[in-house]
Amino acid sequence: MFDIDWQRVLDQLTYQPDSPMIFSSGIFLFLFLGFTLIYNLLGKADTLRILFVTLFSYYFYYKSSGLFFCLLALVTVSDYFIAKALDGLGKCGMAKTLVALSLILDLGLLVFFKYTNFLGDTICTFLSSCGVHIPASISGSYHLGVAWQPRDIFLPVGISFFTFQSLSYTIDVYRGNIKPLNRLIDYAFYVSFFPQLVAGPIVRARDFIPQIRRPLNVTDAMFGTGVFYIIAGLFKKAVISDYISVNFVERIFDQPDLYSGIENLLAVYGYTLQIYCDFSGYSDMAIGIALLLGFEFPKNFDNPYKSTSITEFWRRWHISLSSWLKDYLYISLGGNRHGKIRQYFNLLMTMLLGGLWHGASLNFILWGGLHGLVLCFDKMWHSICPKLSPLTYMPSKKDPNPKKNWFVVFVGGIITFHIAAACWVLFRAQSFGIANQVFIQIFHKFEPQIFFQWCESYWGVASLMLLGYVLHFLPETFSAKAKAVVSKCPLVVKALLIVIVIYIVIQIKSSDVQPFIYFQF
Repeated sequence: MFDIDWQRVLDQLTYQPDSPMIFSSGIFLFLFLGFTLIYNLLGKADTLRILFVTLFSYYFYYKSSGLFFCLLALVTVSDYFIAKALDGLGKCGMAKTLVALSLILDLGLLVFFKYTNFLGDTICTFLSSCGVHIPASISGSYHLGVAWQPRDIFLPVGISFFTFQSLSYTIDVYRGNIKPLNRLIDYAFYVSFFPQLVAGPIVRARDFIPQIRRPLNVTDAMFGTGVFYIIAGLFKKAVISDYISVNFVERIFDQPDLYSGIENLLAVYGYTLQIYCDFSGYSDMAIGIALLLGFEFPKNFDNPYKSTSITEFWRRWHISLSSWLKDYLYISLGGNRHGKIRQYFNLLMTMLLGGLWHGASLNFILWGGLHGLVLCFDKMWHSICPKLSPLTYMPSKKDPNPKKNWFVVFVGGIITFHIAAACWVLFRAQSFGIANQVFIQIFHKFEPQIFFQWCESYWGVASLMLLGYVLHFLPETFSAKAKAVVSKCPLVVKALLIVIVIYIVIQIKSSDVQPFIYFQF
């Protein structure tokens, strides 16, 4: 009676390199429906429920990276037993050796899969400039020389996220901040939990572990808030981000010299919105899905383009990574405990390494370095002219509601937004040449008279960019009220809202699946 194409079904359920599973895909929505039914049936059977979620998470990762889910298992098992061995050792030599072993294992995997070609090419280029010849067995070429032959190394999705998350666990156990888990399955559940597995947020063990064994209780408020985050995230990612990317931003950044300066500037503004909607959209969906399962994640984005300084920007952008870099790198380097010069050095090194974390390219290192330099200038300006520094008017524990100089705040906001947007050019461009051409077009071939012609030709892109920025800069009370309204809606209305958003996605989506930008990190 039913003519089922079983081969097609099998293809959907097995790993497809060109179509990784993402939250906005139809296959995920279908599988998640079945997953939630079984998950709720296992509500009171804690161990079975944890095992079921862990197995689903590994399947989810298999659908993203194939057999490289073995790397996830390797990191999980090694750090679990290292943390167990650290318990009660204090900070003796053996404990330091074990932490070093965790660092070598986690960062070693990250370096091999993510940075082998970058480091090989960089070293060969440096040696070439010094006049050194490298044997073919090292350089990978077929003659004596210094050209690096790139290795065909697959980058497992999300490896930067789960290695950092697991590494923070062993470090926290070493520091005495948390006690190690007694069950391997609990730790596997924590590291592999699928909502945040492949693109964050980087959830700390001290925030997540207490939730693992607590009774399953998804309150009406949690369910409603989860639905709101899923709807918001899906709209940001699959409607705004994907549409302006495919229909405008990609075209400009592929060949910026074919377009006027104002089109290049609008593409910069477009990518600035795109990367926010893409990444915060994923984070929103991750937070929402976790809430539907009874788990709470910390906020990962807090309207970052409202920031009035770069310091504030990094308190609002990718909060889980920013706080990770602060707690495990910046503070470990000395933080601000050894004078201003050392503080500036620590800031710069943290941001350079943060840039390198994002990708194996000089573009990313320069992007991080520029943010580091602006952060240093931000601190310096604040110490020299506190009354003219936006940092003075940021809320703090001592003064949660400071009286603001609105002119300083307004100017600081405009400057901060454009610094962030200009730095995104380096982040997006495939090479320094492309990035340089974008700026050349903007500053030397601006042609503002074609703006209205652009609006007419790209009316869909213009409308979504305007909508995206308006929603971003609306007062935070608007978001809170919208969240409250959706949370209080009847279940039928919530379901209808999700169907409406999915319908909009289907109507405007491109033919190809658009992976999340941060999948490459």
